[in-house]
Amino acid sequence: MKSFNAKPWLLPQPVLIIGTYDENGVPNAMNAAWAGQANMNVITISMGNHKTTSNLNACGEFTVAFASKETMVASDYVGIVSQKSHPEKMQKSGLTHEKATNINAPVFTDYPMTFECRVKEKLYESETGYYIVAEIVNILVDEKYLAEDGKPDVEKMNLITFDPIHMGYIALGERVGQAFGEGKKLK
Repeated sequence: MKSFNAKPWLLPQPVLIIGTYDENGVPNAMNAAWAGQANMNVITISMGNHKTTSNLNACGEFTVAFASKETMVASDYVGIVSQKSHPEKMQKSGLTHEKATNINAPVFTDYPMTFECRVKEKLYESETGYYIVAEIVNILVDEKYLAEDGKPDVEKMNLITFDPIHMGYIALGERVGQAFGEGKKLK
C-alpha cells in the first residue's frame, strides 16, 4: 500500500447545500462537504467564515439539502460564489425556494431531500469559522423520490458525493446489498 500524509479524504463526502436567511430575509445557499450524522437527530458540519456563517450567528436555523446530478451545476455555483460580493447569487443559481414550515430558513425545492435544522452548539469558534452541532427538526422529501413503501428511495435521488482527492463529483450508484444482513452469510 502507498502511504499518504493526513488529508481530508474521509469517503464518501456528501454534497450538502446549507440554506439560511440573512438579516433582511434574503435566502442564501452554500455548498458544504465536511459533515456527518452524530446521532439519531443530530448532525455536525464544519463551517468556514462565510455569509452563511454570519446568517447562522443571527438566526440559528437552517436547511441542509442533498445535491444530485440534476442540481450539480447550481450546487457547485453556490459553493464557489459568495453572496457577500455577489448579491445576485441566488437569482443566478436558478434555485427555487420557499419558506420552511418548522424553522426560519429557505427550502430549495430543486433538491430531492432537505433537513430542517436548528443549531444546538457551535464548537471551536474562531475568525475562520466553527463546527455546528445541529438538531434535525424535520425531513422533507419530494414525493417523486419515494419508494413503494412511502420512504425515501436513495437510488431515485441521483445523489452526488464530493471527491476531495481529484476535486470532482461522483454519482452514487446502485444498491448492492442489505445492511445487517450480508454478514449473516458468513455465520
